[in-house]
Amino acid sequence: MGRIILRLDRVMADRKMSLKELSAEVGVTNVNLSKLKTGKISAVRLSTLAAICKALNCQPGDILEYVDEDESQD
Repeated sequence: MGRIILRLDRVMADRKMSLKELSAEVGVTNVNLSKLKTGKISAVRLSTLAAICKALNCQPGDILEYVDEDESQD
């Protein structure tokens, strides 16, 4: 089984945007964005993902990465 890795911190750093700035632009609390940034969530709304992508001028694939854990154990 695989898993999704969140790369929000990397994209934010590339764009030089703070959590506070992104929170204000997206309309999501700092706490919820922090959980998203650290991967401590199990789901994200597509509308939230779309707002984050708009604010960071990126694609969902820039933020989300799929890792097949079965292949990495070969």
